[in-house]
Amino acid sequence: EEPPPPHPGFTKMAMGAARRANVRLPPEVNRILYVRNLPYKITTEELYDIFGKFGALRQIRVGTAAETRGTAFVVYEDIFDAKNACDHLSGFNVCNRYLVVLYYQPNKMFKKLDKVKKKEELDKVKEKYGVGD
Repeated sequence: EEPPPPHPGFTKMAMGAARRANVRLPPEVNRILYVRNLPYKITTEELYDIFGKFGALRQIRVGTAAETRGTAFVVYEDIFDAKNACDHLSGFNVCNRYLVVLYYQPNKMFKKLDKVKKKEELDKVKEKYGVGD
């Protein structure tokens, strides 16, 4: 006796999983997206509406400090959903502003901060010893 045919949705899901297993993503692709050029008045709920269309979200963190306003981190549960959102939402118009959606790359962010800190320290030392440029 033959087993019953699989549920019609099952084969579609199995095919999707198999297709994903063969996909090699570029190294910068990440579950965490860094979003810039957001309107200052945008709410977290509005961000969930925009980014949630592409898949399950783990969290969204909106920048509130002076230097982080207009930015957010959007964390997806699935890396393929994050890639899809990044591909489709970069350049998306929100309140006459075009979103800049990037993959979060901690090494680049910290390098930039590191440079600023080192320059500040160097300037302090120069001032302390009366050394000019």
